[in-house]
Amino acid sequence: MNDRITPPMHALPDGEAEISLVLRLPWEDVARLGQEAGRLASQMQRPVTLDEAVSNRLRTTRPASHAKPAGEQPAAMPNTSASVSALPPRPPADQARQAIERINGTA
Repeated sequence: MNDRITPPMHALPDGEAEISLVLRLPWEDVARLGQEAGRLASQMQRPVTLDEAVSNRLRTTRPASHAKPAGEQPAAMPNTSASVSALPPRPPADQARQAIERINGTA
């Protein structure tokens, strides 16, 4: 990320801030986020968006920290669900279909 453009930040009524970003993620990560959203939804007894699941994961898995110096690697997030790397290689269309089915709860 070499661009030094600061994305717009919005203050929310609950005292939090919102920054909108565009991320390119592998389908396996999207599926993992869907599983996290499902877990959180059952815990909260209401529907949960992927945005909420990401925000919750970021808040609960590691303490807030300041930016690290250039070249220093960030700490890896713990994997609380089954590893998706053990899946056999499949065409991207199959990966996408399965990820969407997992997110929708139809898998």
